[in-house]
Amino acid sequence: MRFILKSAFWLTVAFMVIRPGVDLPAAAGAVTSQALAAGQSAIVQQIDKTECNTLQCVGGKALLSAAVTSAALPAPAPVTPMQISTTEATAPVPRPRPAWLG
Repeated sequence: MRFILKSAFWLTVAFMVIRPGVDLPAAAGAVTSQALAAGQSAIVQQIDKTECNTLQCVGGKALLSAAVTSAALPAPAPVTPMQISTTEATAPVPRPRPAWLG
């Protein structure tokens, strides 16, 4: 009985996490962009908290702040679907059958 209850619980949790109609790559991308934005704002806030007395320090803060906010992720490489990609170069070619085998 305990096994059935545990199984039902985990199946319910799995269905709630991966339910029909959810685009997982888009959801993961949205979470990633939110995390990056939060990290960038935290870094910029820490840079802005630094007290500066010299022009060089102020310029360095400005440069760091601009670099952090303008940094972007590289574009992902295009992926060729398996159905379209060719296997000629990667698949081994079998040796010809010996004549004495018929």
